[in-house]
Formats: sequence, C-alpha cells, structure tokens
Amino acid sequence: MYILGVWDGHDSGAALLEDDKIVFAANEERFTKRKLEVKFPYNSINAALKYAGLKPSDIEVIAFPTTELTKTLERIYPYSKEYHYLYRRRKIPKPAFEQFNRWLRYFFLQFGIWPLCGTISKAIVSRQLKHMGFEKFKLYTVEHHTSHAATAAFSSGFNRALVVTLDGLGDGLSGSVSTFENGKLERHHAISSRDSIGIFFEQVTYLLGMRELEDEGKVMAMADYSYPFDFSANKMKDFFKVEGTNIIAKYHFYKQLKMLDKILWNTPREQFAYMAQQLLENVMVRFFSNLLEEYGIGDVAMAGGTFSNVKANMKVRQLEKLKRWFVFPHMGDGGMAMGAAMYTNYLLNGISSYKFDNAYLGNEYSEDEIVSALKREKDLSYEYDKDKSKHAAELIDENNYIFWFQGRMEYGPRALGNRSILAKASSEDVKDKLNLYVKQREWFQPFAPSLLLSEAERLLEDVKGYDKFMTMAYRVKPEVREAMKSVVHVDYTARPNMVGDENPEYKALIQHVKKLEGYGVILNTSFNIHGMPIVMSPEDAIETMKKTSTKYMFIGDYFVENKKGK
Repeated sequence: MYILGVWDGHDSGAALLEDDKIVFAANEERFTKRKLEVKFPYNSINAALKYAGLKPSDIEVIAFPTTELTKTLERIYPYSKEYHYLYRRRKIPKPAFEQFNRWLRYFFLQFGIWPLCGTISKAIVSRQLKHMGFEKFKLYTVEHHTSHAATAAFSSGFNRALVVTLDGLGDGLSGSVSTFENGKLERHHAISSRDSIGIFFEQVTYLLGMRELEDEGKVMAMADYSYPFDFSANKMKDFFKVEGTNIIAKYHFYKQLKMLDKILWNTPREQFAYMAQQLLENVMVRFFSNLLEEYGIGDVAMAGGTFSNVKANMKVRQLEKLKRWFVFPHMGDGGMAMGAAMYTNYLLNGISSYKFDNAYLGNEYSEDEIVSALKREKDLSYEYDKDKSKHAAELIDENNYIFWFQGRMEYGPRALGNRSILAKASSEDVKDKLNLYVKQREWFQPFAPSLLLSEAERLLEDVKGYDKFMTMAYRVKPEVREAMKSVVHVDYTARPNMVGDENPEYKALIQHVKKLEGYGVILNTSFNIHGMPIVMSPEDAIETMKKTSTKYMFIGDYFVENKKGK
C-alpha cells in the first residue's frame, strides 16, 4: 500500500510511504525557490509520484495534518496565508496596522479545532488533489502534534521510549507527551497553545529584528556573545514555570510580547538573546527532568520546531537519567507530511517502525541530466573525475571551498553531504571568503562540521549518541579547537554531522582530508545563497556557481571549473 502525506502550511511538502518504507520526501521550497514555502505542495507531490513511477490514480490513501481554525481559514482564504508569509519574511513594507494585525493573529491562535473545521479543510484539500488527477482516494486528517510524535517515535529505532513534541503551536496545543511501547503510541499529556515556549522564542526573534519561524537559530547564536549571568538575574525568569509534566506561561501571547518589548528597551540585544536562550534551556531541563522521573523511561524521541535549538537539546542530552535520544531531523512543520502519512499507516496497517539511517529522500539526477545542463554553459569546463573524493579533499586542503552535489537531495533543513558546500575546518581565511561570496551570514553565526563517526570521541566531549543529522550541539575538546576553528562557535560548541556508512562517497572524502591534515573533519554548510532554499537540481547548482563566482564544483561524477571563478 502507498500512502501519500501532504502538508500545505509553513514549509509545505509531501512524503510517500510504501508499506514500511519511506519512498520519497521533499518540501515545496526546493521547487518554487521561496524559502519555507506555504503554498499547496503540487510540485512535491508530482516529484514523489514521478520518483516512484506512479500516477495519481495509483494512490488510494492520502493524509494531511492540522485542521485548527486559523489553518482552515487560511485554506478558505489563501491570500491571508500568502500575505502573512510575505510580511513575516520582510518581503513587503511594514503594515500600517501591524500591532492590530498581530493582536488579531494571537486572538485566533488561541482557538484549536472548532466544529466543522475538519470537514471544511478536508473538502478544500480534496478539491486540490482532484485537480491534480487523484480520483478514488480516502483522505485522512491527523492532529498536529500527533504528526510530530509519529515522526519521532516511528523513526527512532527505539522499542520503548518517551515521545515529546514542542513547537509554536498547532491544533490548539504547543506540546505533547506520549509513550511508545510494543509498537503502540499513546498520548498522556498535552500543553496548551497559551503556554507555548515556542511562541515565546518567536516573539524574541521578532523583537530582535529577525524573521519569525526562520531566524530563531540566529538568536541562539547571538546569545553566546553576551556576558554570562546567573538565572536569578534573568529578567525573563518568571515568564514560565514547570509544574510536574506541564509548562505554564505567566502571560498571554500579547501581554508577553509587551513585557518582552519593555525589557528590550534598555537591554543590549546580545543580553536579551542570552536571557531568552537561558530561559528556554532552564525550562527544558526542568521539564525533561520531571518527565524522566515521572515515566522512568530513559530513551527519548523528540520532534517539533523547538527542538531545532541544538544548545537546548544539548542540555537535555546531558541529563543523567536520559540514556538514549533521537531528534527527528525534519523536526519543524516541514516534517508534518511525513508524520501524517506515518500515523495513518499506523492506524490502517499497524506499521510503527521505519528504517531511518539517512535523510537522502529527495530528487536524484542522472548522468545524462547533469551533462545536458553542463553543456549549455560556455563559461564552465567539466571533465569526468574517477576519483572525485580524493580530488575534492586535495582542493579543500589547498584552502579552497568547493560545491558538492551528489545523489539524492537531503530531506530537512540541513545539508548532509549531498547538497553541501565544503571547506577546511582549520582555516578562518577560507571561511571568511565563503561567507563573503556565497553565504553572507551574520558575523555571529557559526558554520558546522561534518566529521567521521570514528573521530567523534576524539574531537568532542561527552559523546552520547550518534548524530547524523545535525540536531545536537557538542563541546569541542580544547586540544583540537585550533584544528576546528572555522566550525567552532565562540563558546567552543559545534553542531556536528557525524558521517558513517550511510554516505560512502562523502565518508571517503573526509577520510582523504584526514590523511592530509590529521583530523577527519571539514566545514559543511548548505549549498545555497543566504535566504534561498538548498539547491535541488543541476541547473540550480550551476546558477548558484555562476552567481557566486565559485571556482570549483563536483557534480555527480564530474569536476566543474568556472572560468570566471574567484
């Protein structure tokens, strides 16, 4: 049986399952070139069908998440969703009645699923699918946090686990606590939307002049440039409290925003970010400590946008009673299509376990497609490279950055060695060049490393778990910080992608780097220009190479040199 998952909200996308296998998953942004796309995922759906060699009429079961009032209204009036997308991404002028609009949004967000919301949402989504050629299909709706929980539990590889979701909000909730045991997922507790620690962090991001639902990682990075102080001196310390297995907000959304704005007025922005990050970490540590004590389960699976905060994740990982952990790699709403499909498969067929040893679930391109795209470019020379991993390692060792485009596109927000830009981990010069010409990131944002799994304990402190997906921060050991200075943050932490046998070509590249430099680690950042989605196709890669005047690229089995490269 094939089951198609569809998500038409923030970071829309599609996922296709066949029995207990994940066939394909991608997000609409890669096709439309609008980061965190909100439009209906027509392209993602078609790509999934094309990859599997299916027609719409071959799909009998389709699932989608979230039928709350606000989401249903956006489906009825898609212009409102588009307007909010453009406003949030700062693509239109600041609205004249911005504060009123924000108050109105918060007013509606407090409502969960109202009567008829599911029926109306189902009718609208069904109509869109029928326009694509889908015919005799059954359409299922899945609650927002149930979708998140399904991705975490069913992909974790755990037989018995605590399953926790935390995000901004969805279907009237901001979090949930479930157990997963003997193939059964059971919810025990939910956290209301009013008590959302995710919305709190979104508000901090907005007040710092950044984009909500997109730049929260910048707030996390900026926080480390504040001078540290004890939590007792934190002006936000009373905004949330943890009582047992519940998180409780002191203020409602709009009052909380006003209180934060008042604090920011006479607080340096680095300190403001530090306060928010410190509060988030404090809440999560107390919350998880209570959960581990209450349920007596040491393995924890996590999903939801709040778990994109790798520094808070690190604090949770370090709890003594936590034995093993798993953060679903597409933890935000971009993973909702997968969760809806997984949970529906669980309900219909009892399937609750998927092999998830890599995230290479997107589009792949043949040699003919790659060569055809290259032939059209007069300023690019290319040749077949029988030992591309060795060649790439040599160029990296010579202080170049390179574009690396291989195999299937990664699923989720992180580049994991198939759509990556790579450089030497020990060179700040090449890091600065990369940032100047390509990434254009804020000065306080660190780059991340890819390192051999076999090198993890040599390079990092307190290695607890195997993180292939860049979902967790680790502290870098003092003796190797100089060798990793282009991928270490100011507080000596890094967000590693640990590379094992799931990507042989990429592993071989890093092994060659180790032979040349002594350490199996490189700088790895996503293959995109700042503010754009990660590249998907050979044409995307070539266009990015030309726009950034990048000199070297390895695409499939071909080495490409830009005659106009710097």
